[in-house]
This record gives sequence, structure tokens and C-alpha cells, in this order.
Amino acid sequence: MSKKVAKAVDKRKLMSQIYRYRGFYLLFVPVLIFTVVFHYLPMFGISYAFTEYRGISAPKFVGLENFQRMFSSPGFMRAFFNTLKLSILKLVLNTGMAVIISLLLNEIKNMKFKKTTQTIIYLPHFMSWVVTVSVFSLILSPSQEGLINSLLVNFGVLDKGEEIYFLGSKVWWTPVYYIVNIWKDTGWGTIIFLATLSGISPELYEAGTMDGAGRWDKMRYITLPALANTIITVLILNLAKVMNLFESVFVMQNDAVIQQADVLQTYIYTQTFNSGALPNYGYTTAVGIVKSLVGCALVLSCNYFSKKIRGRGII
Repeated sequence: MSKKVAKAVDKRKLMSQIYRYRGFYLLFVPVLIFTVVFHYLPMFGISYAFTEYRGISAPKFVGLENFQRMFSSPGFMRAFFNTLKLSILKLVLNTGMAVIISLLLNEIKNMKFKKTTQTIIYLPHFMSWVVTVSVFSLILSPSQEGLINSLLVNFGVLDKGEEIYFLGSKVWWTPVYYIVNIWKDTGWGTIIFLATLSGISPELYEAGTMDGAGRWDKMRYITLPALANTIITVLILNLAKVMNLFESVFVMQNDAVIQQADVLQTYIYTQTFNSGALPNYGYTTAVGIVKSLVGCALVLSCNYFSKKIRGRGII
């Protein structure tokens, strides 16, 4: 059979398969259109990063001027390092707490109590950030009505009138931010780890028991190694989102803690809507490009070290 005939046969087979599964292809069309329109077409806007564009006139090409302005701006550098610090430590803390809670839930033998506990832990994830921060604002209120300050005064840790404004304190804002994030998101993160734990063969634990291993030994030598791949995968996947920190910070920040709470996304928002002048979309586009490149570099770096340590990555 000649190559031309073989190619024609393969083409007919392909077309017949496409026709046979035409229903699935039709279902895929809306997803394809959505992806192209909202993910790929906007990428042509990258060109604005090299222009001065204020939305009322044609873009003016300025080369690398926006990038020079960006890296010489104290506000940008502050937001950049705040983003890395808040995002990466939040990721580590949330993942670590999710693993710990998963291990504790896995040890519960009473299924009714276990499911009830899981439900309670999951619920905060479904609350909006506005509601979550409103609740914590009441709990941390700098007055006698605030639960934490009330307890501190009643136990003699603080004198009356010395209540702490936690969400307006440069010392306390960052720890409170981590605590609120752990409370809200940790429960949801346990789902993946519990699924992994449920897939561990009971025979491994039985073999460990026969060898005289206690509960801690089983956790150390069976459970944690089984979770290692999942933990690394979760970290790598979430690293792609570390530079997109916005809502959780935006609803908690105020002028008193802007030095600690300003991140790249809120910096872009401020430069666009609250700068007091016509926004330079070229400059904010340049900031967005740098943010995306750093996120990509973090993922690739983590994946590279994963290959070096484990012999394989996920990309």
C-alpha cells in the first residue's frame, strides 16, 4: 500500500471516529470557545506593557520604560516581597495543617463522629471572604465587645482601655492573616489527603503490627511516605497561584497596615482605580506580566527540585 493510500485510509478512519463521537465534540465546543475568548485572546494585550496607554488615546510605544519604572518603585518592590512572604508561608501552613488534620481524622474510628467533624471543618471554606473577615473583625474588635480583647482584660493580661486593634496593628496583622486563612481553607485541603489515606492498603498496617510497630511507627514509616507524593503535588499545583493573592488580603487591609498588607494584586488595583489620576494600563499590564513570570518560575523550580529529589515531577 502506497503512503498516499495509507494516508487516505487513516484520514477516513479519523473522520469516521469524529462522526461517531460527534456528541462529545459538540459538548467540548463551548469549553473551547470559552478558553480561547477568555484565556488566549487576552494574551494579545501583553503588547500594552510596552506602551503608555491611559484609555483615552491611542497607545504610545515606550519600550521598557514601564519595567524600569516598576523596578525602581518602592511600592512595587514592597508589594512584590509581601506577596511572596504571605503566599508561600500561607501555602506551607495550610498544607501542613491539612496533613495534620487528615492524619487525626484518619485515626477516628467512630464514623458518625468522623463525618460530623469533617463537615464542621469543611464549612468555613464555603463562606465568602467578606463574611469571614466580618466575623473575625467582631471577634478581634478592639473593645470589650471583642471576644479576644475581653478575655485578655478579664484574665489580667491587658488593662481596660489597652485593648489591641489586631487588624490595625503592624505587629499582629500578619499572624492574624495566617490564622484566618488556616481556619477558612485547611478543612477543604484535607479532602485530597484523606482520599490518599483511604487508598493505603490495610495489609501494610497489618504487616507493621505483626512486626511490632506502634501507632507512631506506622504513621512514620507507612502513612507519611504514602502521603509524600500527594503533598509535593499539592504544593507544586498551588505554587502556580501564589502570585494571585487578592481577595483575602484586600478585605483585611487598611491604611494602618498597608506596609504589611499591600500585595501585587492590590497594588495593581490601587494603581488602576485609586491612583488619583488616569490609570496607565500599560504600566499595570507590565506588573501583571512580571507577576505571571514569577509564578511560572516558582512552579518550574519546584518541579525541578522534585525531579532531583524523587526522580520525577508532575510537569
